Amino acid sequence: MVSMYIPFLMPIVNYRICHGIYLDDLLVFVLTVPVQFWFGRKFYHNNAWKAVRHGSAVMDVLVVLGTTSAFIYSLLAMFFAMFFAMFNPNPDFRPAVFFDTSTMLIMFVSLGRYLESSAKGKTSAALTDLMALAPSMATIYTDAPACTVEKKIATELVQVGDTVKIVPGDKIPADGTLLKGTSAVDGSAVTGEPVPALKQVGDSAIGGTVNDLGTFDMLVTRAGKDTALAQIVKLVEEAQTSKAPIQALADKVAGYFVPTVISLAVVTFLVWLIISHLIAPESLPKLFNAPGESKLAVCLKLCISVVVVACPCALGLSTPTAIMVGTGVGAKNGILIKGGRALEASKDVKVVVLDKMGTVTEGKLTLVDLVWAGDDSHSLEDFAADGQTMKKDLLAMVAVAEARSEHPLARAIAHYGKETLGPHPEPAIESFESVTGLGVKARMTLSSNVGRTIYVGSAAFISDSPLPSKPVQFTDQETSKGRTVVYASVGKLPILAVSLSDVPKPSSAPAIKALHKMGIKVCMMTGDSAPTAHAIAQEVGIPRDCVWAGMSPKGKASKVSEMGKGVAMVGDGINDSPALVAASVGIALSSGTSIAVEAADIILMRSSLLDVVAALHLSRSIFRTIRRNLVWACVYNILGIPLAMGVGLPWGISLHPMIAGAAMAFSSVSVVGSSLLLRFWKRPAIEGEEKESVLRGVWEEVKGLGRRERRGYEAVPLEMEDRV
Repeated sequence: MVSMYIPFLMPIVNYRICHGIYLDDLLVFVLTVPVQFWFGRKFYHNNAWKAVRHGSAVMDVLVVLGTTSAFIYSLLAMFFAMFFAMFNPNPDFRPAVFFDTSTMLIMFVSLGRYLESSAKGKTSAALTDLMALAPSMATIYTDAPACTVEKKIATELVQVGDTVKIVPGDKIPADGTLLKGTSAVDGSAVTGEPVPALKQVGDSAIGGTVNDLGTFDMLVTRAGKDTALAQIVKLVEEAQTSKAPIQALADKVAGYFVPTVISLAVVTFLVWLIISHLIAPESLPKLFNAPGESKLAVCLKLCISVVVVACPCALGLSTPTAIMVGTGVGAKNGILIKGGRALEASKDVKVVVLDKMGTVTEGKLTLVDLVWAGDDSHSLEDFAADGQTMKKDLLAMVAVAEARSEHPLARAIAHYGKETLGPHPEPAIESFESVTGLGVKARMTLSSNVGRTIYVGSAAFISDSPLPSKPVQFTDQETSKGRTVVYASVGKLPILAVSLSDVPKPSSAPAIKALHKMGIKVCMMTGDSAPTAHAIAQEVGIPRDCVWAGMSPKGKASKVSEMGKGVAMVGDGINDSPALVAASVGIALSSGTSIAVEAADIILMRSSLLDVVAALHLSRSIFRTIRRNLVWACVYNILGIPLAMGVGLPWGISLHPMIAGAAMAFSSVSVVGSSLLLRFWKRPAIEGEEKESVLRGVWEEVKGLGRRERRGYEAVPLEMEDRV
């Protein structure tokens, strides 16, 4: 082919060695043999032969059929031209060979595979980046708790119970709790949180995050495969290898694809062979009358073009590449998507149901007021309504009982009791019972050896009869302000009512507004009373008719199931787990419990509702990419195969096998390239979203060092909110 563009080579390469054999054909044959059987051996042995042996057909079967047909036909054409010269009176007869077609096909396919492999390598770049977050070395104290002798060890050797020293600029090697020192830690690579968080004694730190400012000592609580970073990597790996339901259709089509293409290629060869012999040469398409082209050669070229242009790979790559890139991008933004099923379900979400406490609100409760049944006295030295128990003893019993619970309400009450009473003798607990969705019951013995049974929780739980008027008035007053009321009784006799305040997160209102703009209905469920729920809902922009109050964990799950498909549930506690499972898409905040995280389809590393908007936006973007890839793959094959079959020959339009091979390679690369565009995904702009600088965020944290409150909780065994 090159010789025709270099005039002085023409006489040399066109030298006739013998009848039907020319030097350039022989040179091309010699060059084709190593390409066909050395470079192309991977198509023969590694894939095609194995596929045929197992009764399946893959893309390499088509490549082998196309290139082998071109090679064998050309070889036979030269053989017959040389040994059957007596049947051809033309001494200048030159057989039509296309060894170059075979060579170029293998080259184009191999180049396409290389580009595809390189592009696919980039799809897992996010996972590689996550793995690189863990430092290779860590500094531990070998003489803890004295902490004077330091030693550097490999991060893999760090164990639970070790005390680690972290200096500015260090990556934290494992999860742990600060024992000494204060610092700001940049967790953006793990949690997606752009503002460094201030850490002080008692706070937890996540492995893979970066220490920005001070030096601190940390007690390792989770190491190796148990760290948050290791769990994130595991989730991303599982998500990237999972299949979306839509991929099942693509796999099914691909399964029938190769046999269908081979059948079409055979039909193309036979039909054009028959047509070329039935119609006069001058009436045939120009391709059949090209110099040096025989009818058989043209028909075989069309057959090879059909085999080579078809590309089931594009169909097969459409879904997994988009999932790999998309889930990696999500992980970088603190959004962990558990595979293809969650992605496909997320695109159909029409309703988002939010839990109230810890999801819409901060989950940082403080006791703001209380009322004693029976009298207006607030003196703790007086007797309570039962006439036998002093108020200070009752408050001590309530505080001790609530200290057994990890619910935010209980912790706030226990903290208030201990702060108020100071060094007061604690009653001994004889028995303790937690009743899911209602409250706690405890049998206690006072210092005077007097036993009491107390109930703390909702109004229905602490008393079998209606509440006295005073607690009822107190409840109406407090719930109208969006506060939660919890009651206490001695032997089912109402004694005390306390109100606790929780405020909506700054991100809640902007996030809910953004969800409404996306055409998504937002609802809220809570075990709290209706007045409290409606007050919070009004503050964040949720309509009254979309608020369900007084809901038990089972009731939440039933309501979500009743709403049908297209429902996403967002929560963070054990009490949300049944609803997370019942929803089409369960979204859990990582600040919540491990049970909620296990039950969820999407995990948000930050406790901001803005990430709910981002997660749904990303899921829709990923699924749009999957559909675009599938449409492109289908359109390519629908247009390419008929063109290769010769549908356009009457108008002079044809597809040479080499062009078909290049098009096939391009189709796979273009699908992977389309998926890689997801790497440029950005969070949707949300009106009202805070966009403060990192330095400003650190300064605000430092200013609030003395008054900073702890955030988050580890387990929520029950809901105790009021249900008047």
